[in-house]
Amino acid sequence: MRALPLTVPVLAAALLLTACDGGGGDGKSGSACEIGEVSVQIGSASVAPAAGDTGEIPVSITNQSAACTLDHFPSAVLSGGGKEATVPALKGVKARKLKLAKGDSASFSISYVRGADGAENALAAQTVKITLPGTDTSKSFPWKYGPIAGKADGSGPDASVSAFQQVGD
Repeated sequence: MRALPLTVPVLAAALLLTACDGGGGDGKSGSACEIGEVSVQIGSASVAPAAGDTGEIPVSITNQSAACTLDHFPSAVLSGGGKEATVPALKGVKARKLKLAKGDSASFSISYVRGADGAENALAAQTVKITLPGTDTSKSFPWKYGPIAGKADGSGPDASVSAFQQVGD
């Protein structure tokens, strides 16, 4: 006799669980985080003081809206002196998929090797444009950390972006 009363709540719970859509039902909770719905800020940098030194620029993202996802690497494009260069992802690092609820934060960093002022292979960057994965909206920031050295093979600036890291709990 006890099996019947216990079966009804278990069946009801199973039906409720199957009614869940896995987080995508409101049209936003499973979608990409987009600038405008998340704030993007460049933090205090560890600036490379001289040519050949390495610097690191932290970039923080805080979700101001409905839940969203960061899935892949961020895009950073350096511009200056009539040139533009996309910063590649750090070699050997795998992208992480992070879900950000409203108020959650994540960060990544842009690492670079400072170039010599006026060097032919250096990029005299004036701005960095950040775009989050899965979106087209970008935000530009002034680049005030000096020129970026060119890679030895001539394939672009000696810089990279890291994978996203969850900030806080």
